[in-house]
Order: sequence, then structure tokens, then C-alpha cells
Amino acid sequence: MGTLFLIATPIGNLEDISTRALRILNEVNLIAAEDTRRTRKLLTHFDIHTPITSYFEHNKLIKLEEIKSTLNGGNVALVSDAGTPVINDPGYELVLAVIEAGYDVSPVPGPCAPIAALTASGLPADKFIYMGYLPRKSSQRKSVIEGIKNLPYSLVFLESPHRLRDSLSEMNNVLGNRKVAVARELTKLHEEIYRGKLEDALQYFSAQAPRGEFTLVVSGKETSKECWSEERLKSEIENYLKRDESPSNVAAILAESSGIPRRKIYNMIISTKDDA
Repeated sequence: MGTLFLIATPIGNLEDISTRALRILNEVNLIAAEDTRRTRKLLTHFDIHTPITSYFEHNKLIKLEEIKSTLNGGNVALVSDAGTPVINDPGYELVLAVIEAGYDVSPVPGPCAPIAALTASGLPADKFIYMGYLPRKSSQRKSVIEGIKNLPYSLVFLESPHRLRDSLSEMNNVLGNRKVAVARELTKLHEEIYRGKLEDALQYFSAQAPRGEFTLVVSGKETSKECWSEERLKSEIENYLKRDESPSNVAAILAESSGIPRRKIYNMIISTKDDA
């Protein structure tokens, strides 16, 4: 029984491909590619001569049997145009079918535009929602944005150049003038990351014709924390001090939960310890 390898390929800079990915692309019996012409350029660059077959949105169902047949006697690699397969690319049905047929599926991590943009955005990356491409129609696009406007997480989108300004405009109308990072042509020669507010980004990209592929990271809805009462804070401080926690650690933990400044909590802890 063979293994289906999900291999992440460069989103721009060819140096981003891993040595493991190159080894597996050399060793598998077949490479299933979203765009065979684009993948052949990558394989040629690294002198890889593995047989290749197309696997894209409009033939993905009829290709299942060919790929499963190859897996009976060997391994197959799935690659997308660029980045990580299955993330906004064909591949989910293949992965599901292969798993159900009893074959192994193994990821080979690497480049991923949404993650690359998020990490460089300057916006919170501990919790986020990936939305892929917004709908083409304005009414549907607005409906999707309305559905996520109250989420307190960073919002990550992909967008094409000719719809960028429309999406920025509708985000501003629905979400308000939030912070945004607009990443263009990541890892390529003309990489650019614009950071600012939605209104400013709309103005910036209206002054020039947007080019390239875009990834947008928009800040989530800000939530105001209800500050604890002094009695509750004192009670929690005493509970933590019974566990012999350090004042600095207790202050950091309680500042996150209570909505009260860390320095103020630290001073209360010291005062409590002195009174004791």
C-alpha cells in the first residue's frame, strides 16, 4: 500500500522548497499536479524526472481511480500551483478518497501564503480565521463579511488584483476602519506588505493598479474586558500565593484575565505579602 504525500511547493522563491520535498518528488511513482506546466518548470529547475499527471478542479473526480491505482504499487505526490495542497486548492476529495481506501496520507510542510502573511502582518496570530477567497458577487461578499464581523480573531483572506479594491471597500463598510495588512507577491521579487487601516489601504491601492496575488489580514473585533472587582482580585491573589507562585507570574496571569494593569496587580501582591 502506497502513501499520498501532500507536498508544499514555493509560492515564489524557489529556495523555499525543502530538501525532504525534493527527495520525495524524486522518489514517488507519480506526481499529481494542479498545473502540469507550472510544476514541470519546478521539476526541471531541480532536475527531477518523475512522471506527472494533471489533477485540477475540473478533472479531480475522474483522476481518482488513476491515482488510487498507482498507490496500489507505489507512492504519489500531490502538489498545487504554489504553496500547500488542499489549502484553497483541489485535493480534499482526493485526500478523503485515499484515506477511505486505506492508504496513508502524509503532509510535507512548507510554504503557505496565508500563514506567511499572518506571521508578518503585525496582527495577533494566536487565533485566526482563514476565509480563502471572498465571493465574486458584491451581495454574497457582503453577506460573508457580515457573518464574521463580530469574531475577535484575525481574519485572513486571499484576493485577486481586480477585486482587491471592492473587497477592501466592503470590509471597511461592514467591519469599520480596522487594521489591515495587505501582502502582495510574497517571497517574489516585488514582495510588498502594506500595513495600516482599511480606509488608508483602499486609498493606497486606488492610486495604482493592483498587480499580483494578494493575501489580506484584518484585525478581529476588539472586545472590552470587564474589570474584576477589588475583592475578587484579592481573593485570586491569595489563591495563587498559596501555591507559592512568584509575584511576577501571578501578576502576568491575572492581568490577562482581569483587565487590570499588571503593575497594579504586582503592587497589590507585594502589599499582600508584606501584610502577611
